[in-house]
Amino acid sequence: MSTILFNKPFGVLSQFTDKGTEGSARPTLSAYIDVPGVYPAGRLDRDSEGLMVLTSDGALQARIANPKFKAPKTYWAQVEGNITEDALAALAQGVTLKDGPTRPATAKRIDAPTLLWDRDPPIRMRKSVPDCWIELTLREGRNRQVRRMTAHVGYPTLRLIRVAIGDWSLDDLQPGQWRRV
Repeated sequence: MSTILFNKPFGVLSQFTDKGTEGSARPTLSAYIDVPGVYPAGRLDRDSEGLMVLTSDGALQARIANPKFKAPKTYWAQVEGNITEDALAALAQGVTLKDGPTRPATAKRIDAPTLLWDRDPPIRMRKSVPDCWIELTLREGRNRQVRRMTAHVGYPTLRLIRVAIGDWSLDDLQPGQWRRV
């Protein structure tokens, strides 16, 4: 059995082939990982970065990807504005999105990560609007959930990085790098 931790760069699809429009040529996992028989345990949006687990173990894949197992996933989100304690409390309690209420989460403001890599392309910055970083740990994984949650409480996400899945974390993996576990 093989299990791989991968730091997915911004703009890369979390699959091995691009089934988009003909001629789109978007980068996929196959540009970085040449290990037969491993598949992503869950997804990460093209415009999000960070930790993905790829495995040949179907049971492990299900424990990570299936919401019924409630595997914690931790994200760092750079949001527009200086988030309030009330907004953090709302995120922690769970908010009601168009597809229903989210489960309770942990949410806290953090200092800007010091060991963070530059993003290409960089996020859009507005001189008149501050930004800050938060850490969110979710036990579910809906489509674009973190982005929808932060927007719901009035703080749109500018940059999103998954830093941990269960006990696994990015540690010193740079974008595009992977390691076996």
